[in-house]
Amino acid sequence: MARESIINPNSEGMDEEQFNRSLRPQRLDECIGSSALLERIRIALIAARQRNEPMEHILLHGPPGLGKTTLAHVIANELNTNIRVTSGPALARPGDLMGILTNLERADVLFIDEIHRLPVAVEEFLYPAMEDFKVDFTVDSGPHARTINIPLKPFTLIGATTRAGLISAPMHSRFGIVDHLDYWSEEDLYLRVVRSAEMLNLQYDEQALRIIARRARGTPRIANRLLRRIRDYAQVMADGKLTVGIVEKALELEGVDELGLDNLDRKFLRTLIDVYNGGPAGIETIAATLGESRDTLEDVVEPFLLRIGLLARTRQGRIVTERAYQHLKIKLSRSTAKKLTESSLFESQDNNNIDEQNES
Repeated sequence: MARESIINPNSEGMDEEQFNRSLRPQRLDECIGSSALLERIRIALIAARQRNEPMEHILLHGPPGLGKTTLAHVIANELNTNIRVTSGPALARPGDLMGILTNLERADVLFIDEIHRLPVAVEEFLYPAMEDFKVDFTVDSGPHARTINIPLKPFTLIGATTRAGLISAPMHSRFGIVDHLDYWSEEDLYLRVVRSAEMLNLQYDEQALRIIARRARGTPRIANRLLRRIRDYAQVMADGKLTVGIVEKALELEGVDELGLDNLDRKFLRTLIDVYNGGPAGIETIAATLGESRDTLEDVVEPFLLRIGLLARTRQGRIVTERAYQHLKIKLSRSTAKKLTESSLFESQDNNNIDEQNES
């Protein structure tokens, strides 16, 4: 179960989704970040419109909160068609998908979030719909069972997943466009926050918004969430204007430090340092010590700590890096420094052996 946290990249529910929807770009020209991806989408859109055909099926994969759902809505707007939104866990049986498919008009967009969680029966039911725009629906059962071939109007399926490795090969091969959404740069996040602040009619200082972008962990959903919380703080505790001082005080209240770490991130690192002498320690052991689920640590905490170099994974387990000691202002003992050096050398040797095996 995901933790309730201001820097959790997963959606917090309908209230947040409604807030994000109000700030969502409507057209491709309004989108920010991933310029190469946006250009590929633009070319595919123009080609589809010129041929008066539905766009190719699209698979978008990457960490949560980077704009996969937003991009699906933008594509539907660019095609001037409707979009139907569902998710893998919501489609338990082929019949759940049948009603959606038969109600799609020509060139409509069907968006399936968490598509890697589709049951096998539903996934296989979707194959002919994607390839030939028809489905074989079985009615009745036993000796009275019969299959009805139902034609569908050509449509575009957009699938989104945070775990591309769980997509089966047959499903993956049926998408014409497969793209990865990566974490946003600080400058792109700043532009996103500026746009959101202007849409909310907020007064702000440039440097104040840059602080928000810097601490948003490369994720626009987190940037908008921080902006919402800071807006409330500025309204109650000041005159409503977002200044550097107001932003820093609001983020301090939320427990978000200058690197974007929150209380659980720091607790994770301190547990490794205080209890396990910096590591290595297994993820199950750390989860038990913290009283958190393994999924929460692996999906929410570890990716960011690994990306900014505060944590390392070894064959023996997780270890805290020297940079983490510096950030937490904890003195690094000689024995710990020696162990970190040996661990890095060991990992480097392992990587070299793997490279040699791959070359041979």
